[in-house]
Amino acid sequence: MLTLPHRPLRIAAATALTLLIAALIAAVLWAILDAATDAASGSRVDIPHLLRMTSLQAGLTMVLSLLVGTALAWALNRLRFFGRDLVVGLFAAAIVTPGMVVAFGLLSIWGRNGWINQATESLFGIRFDSPAYGLSGILLAHVVLDGAFAARILLARLDSIPQNRLKVGQSLGLSAWQRFVLIDWPALRGSLPGLGAIIFLLAFTSFPIVLLLGGGPANQTLEVAIYTAVRLDFDLVGAVRLALTQIAVCSIVILLASAFTPVPSALSRSAQPSWRDAAPVRVLQWLVLVIGTIGFALPLLSVLYDGLASGLLRVLGQASFWRATLTSLVIGASSALVTLALALILSLGRSAAHLPAARTLLGVPAYAYLAVPAVVLSLGFFLLVRALGVPGGMAAPVVVIFANSLLSLPFAIATLGPPLDAILRSRGKLIRSLGLSGWRQFAAIEYPLIGRDIGLMLALAFCFSLGDLGVIALFGTQDFQTLPLLMYRALGSYKSNDAAAIAALLLIFTIAAFVGLPRLLERIAHAPRR
Repeated sequence: MLTLPHRPLRIAAATALTLLIAALIAAVLWAILDAATDAASGSRVDIPHLLRMTSLQAGLTMVLSLLVGTALAWALNRLRFFGRDLVVGLFAAAIVTPGMVVAFGLLSIWGRNGWINQATESLFGIRFDSPAYGLSGILLAHVVLDGAFAARILLARLDSIPQNRLKVGQSLGLSAWQRFVLIDWPALRGSLPGLGAIIFLLAFTSFPIVLLLGGGPANQTLEVAIYTAVRLDFDLVGAVRLALTQIAVCSIVILLASAFTPVPSALSRSAQPSWRDAAPVRVLQWLVLVIGTIGFALPLLSVLYDGLASGLLRVLGQASFWRATLTSLVIGASSALVTLALALILSLGRSAAHLPAARTLLGVPAYAYLAVPAVVLSLGFFLLVRALGVPGGMAAPVVVIFANSLLSLPFAIATLGPPLDAILRSRGKLIRSLGLSGWRQFAAIEYPLIGRDIGLMLALAFCFSLGDLGVIALFGTQDFQTLPLLMYRALGSYKSNDAAAIAALLLIFTIAAFVGLPRLLERIAHAPRR
């Protein structure tokens, strides 16, 4: 640590920003608590049932996703084939794929008028009850997303196994099962608790998937109940009680998760496998991989097919679509830039801090979203704006941009923090010897080395904002709506063709940003300077 350059301005800026974010979260929580204190009793919200339902689907999602993710990571780690990098990238994209797009894709395949029922009716005259609604549909959509996400994370752990350990295992002639028990499992088990906690929180705070596939009050979760209480019933008492319940549960999970090993970043290129199992085991690996890839890709392909084949021209001819598109792009870009500024200030200050306590303090804002999820954060802003007497139409764009930035901040810090720490550890002594100022240090050394990481962070923040429904759901109006809100309203008006086209375009925008922004920023960072 003595080799770190002295950067008091970075530490001061990060400290000020940490305190500002803490004050903002405190104001949001104060607005919720104040509403809970002043409001009269009499809410009809059934908190025990909602808590049981939310915990049940989150717990089942966590277990199933870890099982699916482990099986897919095991298969991908062993197999070498043309297009492997594409499959790995497909699973990596699960983190930014909008949940409502996946939900709509599942409805397109498994719904009452989906592909499966159309095929069985035309071939055999049989129709099946749709498994896409209720608890089964919620679990299916969550496992499609979180199983792929877990697979990419766990594949990174398997890729990090030292080659000398694998060579010893091969020389001993270990079977596939023996290798998994003796080599793979020790590499995986340290990440499973932390990864499980993240998946539990993602499922516990899920909003669009439950909203579209829940099928009624019996499968409603806390997030959807908060939205219903505020937007449909204007039951602020119930909404506040639900919000406090959700904050309490999320905080407990975060405290438990903080004791686990941090989950590694898993968006870099995967190493090519060097271990070949016996033929029967390879058949099983191919079977697992094919089923998993089809299970993740088919809903997305169905969205693209249905959206581009029907309703596209009608949607493109609507002024409301272009207004929503422009609003989504402006909010997404603004949120991404705000997130970049916040993440850089916090990450640069944290990497420059000498004391472990200071580094811990400057990492606290990363947990803001995990403790106060999207709909709860939106409710707090809604109550705060209402208490201050600010017109909703004036406050809505600013609130949505900053709320989305806070939602992206944990992923942004996790993306930029590790490479900045590594740069200072490896080049700190050189920077001190050259006497570089803080700005020269960033421009000449840090920025060229983290250009792709900045692009990846911008892509993540942009995609999170582009696909978010939780924040805009409480602030959206006919004059202020994004593509996810426009799609949800089209579904509510039974305009399924319009919803399909919007979902397809939303998916295309998301994939283009996720693939293109990191490469663009990496080229800019490495461009020759005159």
